[in-house]
Amino acid sequence: MKVVIRADASLEMGTGHVMRCLTLADALNEKGADVQFVCRNHLGNLNMYIQSKGYRVHVLELLDSISIDASTVRPDEGLHLFHAKWLGVTQQKDAQDCKKILNNIQPDWLIVDHYSIDKLWHVELKGLYQKLMVIDDIADRYHQCDLLLDQTYGRTADDYLHLVPGNCQMLLGSQYALLRPEFSKWREYSLNRRVKPQLKSLLISMGGADPDNITGQVLQYVNTCQVPEGIRIVVVMGETAPHLNAVKLQASTMIHKTSVMVGVSNMAEVMANADLAIGAAGATTWERCCLGVPSLLWVLAVNQKTIAKNLEERNIVCLFNDFDQLCISLNVLCENLSQYSKNAADIADGTGTEKTLREIYG
Repeated sequence: MKVVIRADASLEMGTGHVMRCLTLADALNEKGADVQFVCRNHLGNLNMYIQSKGYRVHVLELLDSISIDASTVRPDEGLHLFHAKWLGVTQQKDAQDCKKILNNIQPDWLIVDHYSIDKLWHVELKGLYQKLMVIDDIADRYHQCDLLLDQTYGRTADDYLHLVPGNCQMLLGSQYALLRPEFSKWREYSLNRRVKPQLKSLLISMGGADPDNITGQVLQYVNTCQVPEGIRIVVVMGETAPHLNAVKLQASTMIHKTSVMVGVSNMAEVMANADLAIGAAGATTWERCCLGVPSLLWVLAVNQKTIAKNLEERNIVCLFNDFDQLCISLNVLCENLSQYSKNAADIADGTGTEKTLREIYG
């Protein structure tokens, strides 16, 4: 089976889309599929990292200048692309660039994980692939696909009513979260150590790129919170994070012992050994849930607000909307570690990738 994945990473959109696609790529590769990536050369991309994992990356270059009106309404569809500028070029241009690649490969499956791509792009490339899979989590645009995966907690078919063809197979909900095998491997260990929880270790992970240095601000405020004496703080950041050196310096001045880990390859183990996590409300939310890690979330993007609010209302996570609330929210979470852990573990069991593979292979 030949598979092509179209996904991007950048400082603006983060690394989550590419990382979850890599999870699916690894699973497909283990079953013998030939998987290749198509990625645009954004600042903060993960193209070299994807290549280091053994996959061929067809790199699409950025234009020197581009004018994209993200508010333009399609006269034939009635929806606009809120994240249009994240593509770096127009959809038409991106489709034309991809045509040359797909024409040579003729993949059995084309997998797209990009908020800037919709039905217009899908139709433009029709005939160059056998089947199309879309990975989404905002349900804000039309798709012309055979399979749609949305790992959002509480997502229902009604959210995609009229947005996908009637014959589209939909995999909806957090039980379909694309998690690497290591998370299901560490799940039992992680849940067992939370039977009688104590706060001895705190994990801070605000996304791979963190262009606004939310990590640094979290550290600043954690320094003022009342936490147990001797607590260990672990910060995880991506290699492309622009404020990495500043955070390392800040960590050395913290009241509590603080270490910074970069380019982590054993994230499940790191999470499993954390008693509590402060993190971004992105794709890693489902990783923490799988391991039952009580989590305090900061919403980094508009598209994360609804998801995070739904989780908060069901006592699955705690949110803090400004840094002055951080210590208060942290105390609430600490007083209910067991309950938040159980609630989180119930919504994602780590088998989403396996379920998705079964649908792809029919």
